[in-house]
Amino acid sequence: MKPKTDNNFMRLEFAARSENEGFARIAVASFLSRLDITLEEVEEIKTVVSEAVTNAIIHGYEEDESGTVIIETTYTATNIEITVADHGIGIADLEEARQPLFTTKPELERSGMGFTIMENFMDTLEIETEIGRGTRIRLVKKLTKNEALCN
Repeated sequence: MKPKTDNNFMRLEFAARSENEGFARIAVASFLSRLDITLEEVEEIKTVVSEAVTNAIIHGYEEDESGTVIIETTYTATNIEITVADHGIGIADLEEARQPLFTTKPELERSGMGFTIMENFMDTLEIETEIGRGTRIRLVKKLTKNEALCN
């Protein structure tokens, strides 16, 4: 994502360690705190960030802590856009991975609802993946009340 002059943006890059998932949630929520969004919307955004980051760590890097997760967040008067990317193993069958309850890690008690949750809480979910090169998840939430903040 290349920042535009009318957007406010941030970029985070951190080690693919499970303890950093909480940091990612709070960092994105803090960045968006000046927007006029509801507590419910903040919780939904924190949840989708958590799901995307956890997927990168557990599935993308298979818990190899030497990898990195990148989060880019922008907002304008009309949208919040969050991108979570890794340079991990990629998703072998994206269509199957998007199915509710599908998981490649049942031994870790994974629910297989990550993409479903992201899709339900956001207006747009786009997934780009390539075997051996990683996955990029783009999430967009439309805003209606924030015109004054971005002018």
